[in-house]
Amino acid sequence: MQDRNEIADRRSGPNGTEVPFSSNSIQLKRLDWIVVGIICAVFFLTTPGLWARFEKFTPGTNYRLPYRLSSDYGLYSRYCRQACSQYDTLVVGDSVIWGHYVSADNTLSHYLNQCVDSDRFANMGVDGIHPAALSGLLRYYGRDIMGKNVILQLNPLWMSSAKHDLQTSKEFRFNHPKLVPQFIPHIPCYKEKSPKRISIAVQRWSSFFTWISHLKIAYFDNMDLPTWTMEHPYENPMRTVATGLPDPADDTIEKAGSWKQRGMGRQDFQWVELQTSLQWQLFRRAIDLLKARQNTVFVLVGPFNEHMFSEQSRTTYRQMKEEIQTWLRTNEVAHYMPEALPSELYHDASHPSAEGYAMLAKQLFADESFRSALLRTDAPNR
Repeated sequence: MQDRNEIADRRSGPNGTEVPFSSNSIQLKRLDWIVVGIICAVFFLTTPGLWARFEKFTPGTNYRLPYRLSSDYGLYSRYCRQACSQYDTLVVGDSVIWGHYVSADNTLSHYLNQCVDSDRFANMGVDGIHPAALSGLLRYYGRDIMGKNVILQLNPLWMSSAKHDLQTSKEFRFNHPKLVPQFIPHIPCYKEKSPKRISIAVQRWSSFFTWISHLKIAYFDNMDLPTWTMEHPYENPMRTVATGLPDPADDTIEKAGSWKQRGMGRQDFQWVELQTSLQWQLFRRAIDLLKARQNTVFVLVGPFNEHMFSEQSRTTYRQMKEEIQTWLRTNEVAHYMPEALPSELYHDASHPSAEGYAMLAKQLFADESFRSALLRTDAPNR
C-alpha cells in the first residue's frame, strides 16, 4: 500500500492524471490576483514620489547637473521643478551653458546673476546635449517649464558637419540617444531596433522607469542591481544609496589654455545646409514647444570661435547665421547673435573661458532685445 503522506501529496491533473503537489505552493484565486494587482499598481505609482521625499536634493546657487549624471533625466526633471519655483529665467543649452572648462561659479548663468546682483538665472545646461536631444529633454522631462523666461542657446557646432547633424547613414554612437525622436523624423545614423525604440518611447511617460534609471545612474554606475552586486560583491547597496547624490563640486575641471595654447589649428568646417539640417529642424521644434507652454523664449546663437575658420568656412558660416536670423525675425523670436569673443577667450571651437563668459553676460545686458524680452527694464549700472 502507498503511504498516506504520499497519497496526500498528489492531486488530480489533466485527464485524471496524478501530479505531485507541493505544500509550499500558493494558488491564487481571482480575488487574490486583484489584490496583488492593486498592491503592484500602488507600488508602481507611488514609489518615485516617496523616494523624492526621502532623497535629499537641495541645489544651491550656481547649481548645475553633475557631469556624471548628464543622462539622469529624472534628476533633471526634479531640478526643473525646483528651478521653476526659485528662478525667474532658465538658461538652457549644451556644455557651453553648462560650462565645460570652468567651475560652477564661472558659468554664463553665474555672470548673468552677477550683473543683476541677485539669483535670477538658473543653469539648466546639460553636457553633450545637442538640439535633437534637447527637444526631447524639454518635451518629456522639462514639463514644469511653463510661463517662464527661457534663454535657449544654439551651438552651431552641431551643424558643422553631416556627422554632427546626424545625417550620415553609417551608424555611430552619439550623445543622449534616448532623447532623440525614435520614429519621426527619421535619423539615418540611428539604427536601434524597433522593440528597443518602443521601449524607450514608453519609458519616457513612466515615472517608475525614470526612477529606476535614476537609481542606476546616480548610485550603481549605470548598472542594474544584480550586475552591480557581481562587480562589488563585498559592498552593501543600501550603504551606497545612503551616501546621497554626487556633489556637483566634485566635478573635475580640466585645466586648459586657449585653443592656440592647446595646439588646435584652423579648421575647414563642412557646414550642412540649414534647410536640410536635422539639428536645426529639432531646435525649431524646441522653440515651438516652449512657446506653446507660454514661455518667453530668447535665443542665443553661439558665440562660436570664428578665429578657427578657414576663409571658405567663415563665408559659409556667416551665410548660415543670416538664414538663422531671418527665421528668428520672421517668427518673432527675440535673439542675440554675438560677434566672436577675443581669440584668447576660447578653449576650443565653442567653449569660452571664465573671462569669456563674463564678457558675454555684459554683452547680453547691453543688448536691447535681451532687456526688452527678459528684463523689461533698462540695463543695470553694473
